[in-house]
Amino acid sequence: MVVLAVIAAFMLLNNRGNTFRKKDNVFAVKDTSAITRFFLADKNNNTAKLERSESGRWILNDKYDVNPVMVQTMLKTFCLIDVKAPVSKSTRNTIIRLLAARSVKTEIYQRVYRVNLFDKIKLFPHEKLTRTYFVGDVTMDNSGTFMLMEGADDPYIVNIPGFRGFVSTRYSALEADWRSHAVFSVRVPEISNVTVVFNEAPAKSYRVTNLDNQLFKLESLLDGRQIELFDTTRVVQFLSAFRSLNYENILDEMPKSKSDSILSTVPDYEITLTDRLNRQHTLKAWKRKADSGKQDMFGNPTEWDIERMYGLAGNSKYLVSLQYFVFSDILLPLQYFIPAENKEK
Repeated sequence: MVVLAVIAAFMLLNNRGNTFRKKDNVFAVKDTSAITRFFLADKNNNTAKLERSESGRWILNDKYDVNPVMVQTMLKTFCLIDVKAPVSKSTRNTIIRLLAARSVKTEIYQRVYRVNLFDKIKLFPHEKLTRTYFVGDVTMDNSGTFMLMEGADDPYIVNIPGFRGFVSTRYSALEADWRSHAVFSVRVPEISNVTVVFNEAPAKSYRVTNLDNQLFKLESLLDGRQIELFDTTRVVQFLSAFRSLNYENILDEMPKSKSDSILSTVPDYEITLTDRLNRQHTLKAWKRKADSGKQDMFGNPTEWDIERMYGLAGNSKYLVSLQYFVFSDILLPLQYFIPAENKEK
């Protein structure tokens, strides 16, 4: 009996040891639907907090909409990552030093229950920090990423089984990488009115008011004149364009002196959309100087870039790059909506 008791005690302690070691290499979160938020921080003091609201919408750093594709990719990564191999003893100390100098700390929070009986009866939900680990560089063969669980002694090589590549680039703490690229994302029934200002040509400026999704009002901003005859189909097409308009990229690496210089000038275009909840969605846009030697569509030298312009959306502090072919449907002059025979009157 004594011998059996000793064996049982040894097995219990051994299992506990194995369990503790197993926790050091379990990076994956299988139930990503329970993730309430995750936090990323790098060694350059960049941080990104992504939090799921009660409606299911994700918010970045308490104020920005996020790129849904980025979030879904990250959740998939959280679910599928697995340990490929432990780091060899010969390289262990080197990898730990590299992780200490250059890594992204990752915290994952989930909704858990204080009482959970066989996943059938779940009581007293609360948020809990369930994973904290450090994401380092890729391996020499680009087939994995070095990761270390907080409090653990040994780092591991982690990858997604069946995925050829590495996951380290997905763990970005840069705010710009997570932000939604949407400038306008409003459907016609949600629109109250839209104002388009051409600062260099005031006669082109106007306001479109959506009265009931079938009736509209068109006004000239130059003299406040209401346009009686206009092309309703063109107005509907114009308003419909606001459903999905995205910028190309954030110009956060632009020198501040250049950014300040642009922002100090009057925008070429100013667009303000007011929705049914009286919220304003705004865009300011500036023409962009063309590179030396650039030509227009007719082969003539051009001063201005014919493909892109600068933009400032909402309360952002960064300029963004806008592509004309994306925004051309909302940069229409007042005269576009007026039939030719009415223009002559």
